[in-house]
Amino acid sequence: MGMQEYRKELLEEVKATAESDYDGTTSSFVSVVSDLLINIDIMSDFYSSFCKGEGKRKRKFRIDGYYFDDWDLTLTLLVADYKGNEESDVITKSEALTGFSRGKNFVDEILNSNLMKSLELSHPAYDLGETITRNYANGNLKKIKVILITDRVASERIDSFDNEQINGTAIEYHLWDISRFFRVCGSDDGKNTIEIDFKELNGMGIPCVEAKGLASKDYRCFLCVISGNMLADLYDKYGSLLLEGNVRAFLSVRGKVNKSIRSTIINPDKSPLFFALNNGIAATVTDVVTENIDGTTYVTYAKDLQIVNGGQTTASLSNARFKDKVGLDSIFVQMKLTEVEPTLAEELIPQISKSSNSQNKVSEADFFSNHPFHIRFEQFSRRIFAPAAEGAQFETKWFYERARGQYNQQQIKMTSSEKRKFGIQNPKNQLVTKTDLAKVWNSWEGYPHIVSKGAQANFIHYANMISSEWDKNDLVYNEIFFQESIALMILFKNTEKLVTDQTWYEKGYRANIVTYSLALLAKTLKNNYPKKKLDLLKIWGLQSIPNALNVELTKITKEVFLSITSSDRETVNVTQWCKREKCWHKIEDIKVMIETDVETYLIDLKDKKNIISDAKKEQRILNGIEAQVFIVNLGQAYWNEMFLWAREKKLISQKEAEILKLASKMSAQKMPNSYQSKILQSIRVKLVDEGFREY
Repeated sequence: MGMQEYRKELLEEVKATAESDYDGTTSSFVSVVSDLLINIDIMSDFYSSFCKGEGKRKRKFRIDGYYFDDWDLTLTLLVADYKGNEESDVITKSEALTGFSRGKNFVDEILNSNLMKSLELSHPAYDLGETITRNYANGNLKKIKVILITDRVASERIDSFDNEQINGTAIEYHLWDISRFFRVCGSDDGKNTIEIDFKELNGMGIPCVEAKGLASKDYRCFLCVISGNMLADLYDKYGSLLLEGNVRAFLSVRGKVNKSIRSTIINPDKSPLFFALNNGIAATVTDVVTENIDGTTYVTYAKDLQIVNGGQTTASLSNARFKDKVGLDSIFVQMKLTEVEPTLAEELIPQISKSSNSQNKVSEADFFSNHPFHIRFEQFSRRIFAPAAEGAQFETKWFYERARGQYNQQQIKMTSSEKRKFGIQNPKNQLVTKTDLAKVWNSWEGYPHIVSKGAQANFIHYANMISSEWDKNDLVYNEIFFQESIALMILFKNTEKLVTDQTWYEKGYRANIVTYSLALLAKTLKNNYPKKKLDLLKIWGLQSIPNALNVELTKITKEVFLSITSSDRETVNVTQWCKREKCWHKIEDIKVMIETDVETYLIDLKDKKNIISDAKKEQRILNGIEAQVFIVNLGQAYWNEMFLWAREKKLISQKEAEILKLASKMSAQKMPNSYQSKILQSIRVKLVDEGFREY
C-alpha cells in the first residue's frame, strides 16, 4: 500500500465515522487519529476537548483534545489541521508553527489570562483548563507536548521545531502528517520505534559486559551500569513510552512513585548507596551496537528500548530531579539489557516482562494479551457470522483484534478485490478491540467509574475479573458469551449515536454519559425485574437496538448528563468526578420509570440458565476437540522428545509417563482422546516451566 492509498483509506474511515457518529469530519478525524496514536503508545488515552477562540492581543487558540499522563507528568495536547481534499497538499513549516501556536496560546490563556472564567463548567475544555492549573500549581506539570495532526504532507524543508517554555514549563512540538502516520501506522508492525545513540548523551555510551556462551541464538544479554542522570534524561525525553506496555499499565493503576526509592535518592547519606540498595532495571532492545573503547565495552546504540522491570526506579529518578531539585551525579543503576530478535520480539518481550516482574505482585492479568480467553474470543470472531441486519443482503463478522493491528495486517498481502471482499465481510465499524470489550462489560456490570478512569485502568480491572473467572470455569466463555458481548457492543455504539443526536448534548463527556447510562440501564432493569434479564441474544439477532430500548436510553442518558454536570457534585472537574465511585453511587440511585414495551426484550432467569447450560456443554465438547488438534499438531516427535527428557529428569509420575508415551507413539489409528489430550496440555505447561522447549 502506498501513502496516497493509505491516506484515501484513512479519509474514508473519517467519513464513515462522521456518518455513524453524526459528527463533523474534523471531529471524526481527531477521533480516528487519536485511536492511532493510542495504538502506537504515543498516548495512553484521549479526552475530546474542542475549544477555539481569540485571547489577549487577538491571539488565536485551538485545542481538539488532550491526555495528561500523571505517571511521567506530561500533558499532551492535540491540535487538528484537517482539509479532507481528494489530493493531499503540503503543509509548510510556517503553517505548522501557526498550528503549534494555537495550542501554546490556549495554555497561556489558561495560566496567564481569564479564559477559565469565561468557560462554562459543563464545557469539556473547562476540565482541560482545570487539569493545567491544578497540576501547574502542584508542581506536577513537567512537560507539555503539542501534537499537530494533519491529513496533509509535511514540506521537505521541515526538519525540526525548536522547543519553548511557558511559565517555566517546557513545550515540545510534534508534527504528525499523513506521511508519518503511513510510515508508522501503515507498517507491518505498527510501532513507533525508539532509537537511541548513547554516545550523543555522554560521549561514550553505557559500560557493559556481554553474557557469553548463551545456548539460544534468539537473544543476547548484557550486564550494564547506567548513570542516574542518563536514565532520567531518557525518561524525560521519551516518558512512559519507554516503559513496556504491560509495565506501563501496571504502574498507571497501582499508585505513584515509590516513597522508599525517592527517600534513597534525595537523602545525601543514602544516594551514594543507591547502586547497592536498588534492584536495578531490566530492559529489552531489538538491536544493539557495542564498541570497545580503551579495553572497556560500551553499548553505543539501541533500537526499540523498553524497560520491562524498574519503571518505578526510572520515574523516581526523573521526578526527584524535577520536583525535589536533587542532583543525580552520585547515583548509578545496574541494568540487564536483553537484545531480542525483531521477529520474536512480540512473543518474547512480554515473557521477559512477566518473568522480570515475578517478584512483584503483578497478576497474570497484567500480561493478558496471550491469555487463552483472548484466543478463544478471537476464534469465535473469525468463525461466527452475525445475522444480516435489517435491509442487508449478506451476513458479516465482528472482527476481534486480540493483538494490535491484526485487522490491517490481515489485509497487507491482499489484492484490491480481496480487500474489498474482506471489508464487506468484516466492516471497519464492526472491529472490536480488547479495550472495547472491557469497556462494554465493565459498564454493564456496574463499573462506569472504572471505565471513566481510562483505557488502561479499565482493561486491567476487566482482565483481573476474567482471569479469576477463567480459572474457576472457562466454559462460561462460550459462543453465547461471544454473541452477548457483541450485543453489548451494538448497545454501546447505539447509545453513542443517540447521545450525539440529543438537543441537550453539548459536545462533551459523551464517553462518561454512555458508560454510566449502560450501567444505569442494567441496574434499573435488575431492580424492576429481579427475575428477568435483558435478552442480549435478541439484540444479536436483530443486529440493532429495538425502539423500546432507545426510548428508555433517551431518558436515561439525559438523567446521567444532568447528574454528572449538576452543581452539587463533589468535584468541580466533571471528568475527575466521573472517575469516583461516589459518582456511580449517586447515579445508581436515580429512579427511572420503565415502559412495559421493554418486557418484550427480557428473558426469564430460568430460561437464561438453560441456554447457558447448553452452551457450556457445547464448549466442553469443543474444548476436547481443540485439545486433540493441539496435541496432533505438535507431532509425535515432539511428544517423544518431551517423554524422554522428563523421564531422564524424573519430573513425571507413572500416570503422566504413560500418557506421554501414548502421545509419543500416536498414529492415525490410535491417538489420545479428548480427556487424555487435556492432561497432556497440563503436563506440557508444567514441563515447559521446568525448562523444556516451548515448541
